[in-house]
Amino acid sequence: MPAPSPLLPLGSGSAAPINRAQPAAPAVSQQSVDEGLLEGLRRRVLEFASDLRKPEEATAWTTIGILSALLIYSYWPGLLNARSSWNNPQYQHGWIVPLINLLLLLWRRQPITTVALSARLAGVGLLVASLVVRLLVAYFRIVTLDMYTFVPALAGVFLLAGGWDMFRWAWAPIAMTIFMYPLPEDAQRYVTGPLQVFNTTVATLLLQTIGFDAVQEGNLIRLGHEHVMNVVDACAGLKMLTIFVWLCALVIVVAGLKWCENVVVAVSAIPIAVMSNALRITTAGMLYGLSAEMAEGFHDSAPAALLMMAIAVGFILLEMKLLSYLIVREDYAPAPVIPKLSQSGKNRAFPVIQGAGMPPARGDFGNVRNP
Repeated sequence: MPAPSPLLPLGSGSAAPINRAQPAAPAVSQQSVDEGLLEGLRRRVLEFASDLRKPEEATAWTTIGILSALLIYSYWPGLLNARSSWNNPQYQHGWIVPLINLLLLLWRRQPITTVALSARLAGVGLLVASLVVRLLVAYFRIVTLDMYTFVPALAGVFLLAGGWDMFRWAWAPIAMTIFMYPLPEDAQRYVTGPLQVFNTTVATLLLQTIGFDAVQEGNLIRLGHEHVMNVVDACAGLKMLTIFVWLCALVIVVAGLKWCENVVVAVSAIPIAVMSNALRITTAGMLYGLSAEMAEGFHDSAPAALLMMAIAVGFILLEMKLLSYLIVREDYAPAPVIPKLSQSGKNRAFPVIQGAGMPPARGDFGNVRNP
């Protein structure tokens, strides 16, 4: 059973008429339909507390708690390294990722069913594989990859304790934990350079389009004869890229879209993030016409970052709206109308009109003229 989306109340939308030949779906309570985000979260907390009184639930979650605590203890140096990276402006969003993931786990939680032996073996396999990879990267002193192995190890804990059913609703929030870690240094270098050049080019073209005297010189934008704007590493947009890719992954998890819509949202994440950052550089270049101090203050300010994030989120909301017009969902499709037949077998809903391009009924040849 797919997990409910926290973006929409349960049972929202106009459902198709019920086919009487099919068994009716269980009715949704009016309370779950009308509840908001906070009410739904509170209800799930109470349901979780109530389910913990069951032996199978208590055993599974106790196992998850103990094994997760052991993992945190084992990965503590790597977690502290990830925490220190949150002071970097590129990864200031890192602290909110585990909090959102915990809320998603609580929201998507389903009652625990029977745990198959295959699930326990697969969970142990994930834990062993994570340990082996961790030993290899520790030998070669690859710190970032050592931190990344925490994610499959945590997935193995949930699979071992809760089985396949738990893994189906828990794997996405667990996988999104990867966004609280920084990118490897080599990846940052390979990504930052092309982003600088691309953003400089796009911002220069936009400034020229709206009438500014802008000339690109490498990573510099020369504005007339007085101002030169340098698109440094911090302006490359890596922060916007990492945050927006995480937001798109969050939308894919919680929005309940079809697989084709998820593909479109995932593919559009990087272009939208890059274009939003290019708009910030363009806005700063426009402000140079008023004041150099105002332009430099705007480019590095929190309001500029929030404005660009709002623009990026607006792009994805607009994209989802367009997709809703282009893709028809199955629950909105009209149900087939089955005509009601009388006991004599004749269709009363659609009477046959004689002479309307149809042959006469059997035995009704009295009014037919011979040629």
